[in-house]
Amino acid sequence: MEILRTEHLTKTYGTGEVQVKALKDVSFALEKGEFAAVVGESGSGKTTLLNCIGGLDTPTSGKVLLDGQDIFSMKENKRTVFRRQNIGFIFQNFQLVPELDVEQNIIFPLLLDYQKPDKQRVEEILEVLGLTDRRHHLPGQLSGGQQQRVAIGRALIMRPMLVLADEPTGNLDSKNSQDVMELLMKASRYYQQTILMITHNEHLSANVDRVLRVKDGVLSDLGGVRA
Repeated sequence: MEILRTEHLTKTYGTGEVQVKALKDVSFALEKGEFAAVVGESGSGKTTLLNCIGGLDTPTSGKVLLDGQDIFSMKENKRTVFRRQNIGFIFQNFQLVPELDVEQNIIFPLLLDYQKPDKQRVEEILEVLGLTDRRHHLPGQLSGGQQQRVAIGRALIMRPMLVLADEPTGNLDSKNSQDVMELLMKASRYYQQTILMITHNEHLSANVDRVLRVKDGVLSDLGGVRA
C-alpha cells in the first residue's frame, strides 16, 4: 500500500544570478511500513525535501501525495490540520515543551487535536521506548537520548501515516545514536510505521529498507538493503 508519493518536486530560491535550485524534479514513493533514509551532504537539498514533504515549505512546482491526497491542493488551514493528524515529526533539537513532563509531551499532539489519550496506547509507547520510570520527569531532567525517545513517542502517538525524522541523532553521542536508530527500527517493524529519515551519517542507514541520495537537488534511489 503506497503511503507517500512525490511527483516532479522542484524548489527554487531566489531569481536571476542568485537563483538556487534546491530540488530538481524529485519523484519517488514509499510503501506502508517502509523505513527509508535520505543521505547527502549539508546543502544537498535533503532538508528542503523533508520540509516540502511535511508541508512546512511550499515547492515551486510538483506534488506531494500522502495516501493519495495532494497536500498542496488543500487550503492552508486544512493542510495544517491534515499535517498534525497524519505526519509525525522528529527534530534534531527535540523541541519538547520544557514545562511538560514526559507523558504530557508525548500526548501533547492529541490534546492539540482535542482527542482523549488512549491510556493503553500511552503505556505501550512508554514501555517500548523505555520511559515508563521517567514518565513524570521534565525534559531538563533527562539525557539527550531520553529526550529524543520522548520526541519519538510524540511522533508516534497520533498513529500518523508518515513519520519524518530530521537528523534525529545529530545532537547525540554514538551510543545514544545507535539506541535511537534501534527504536526507530522497532517502531517501523512493531507499528508498521512508515518513516523517512534524513541524515548526513551514512553509517546510520545500514539497516533501513531503502537508501535515497540527494546531491545538488537531484534524488537517486540506491535501493534496498533489507530483504
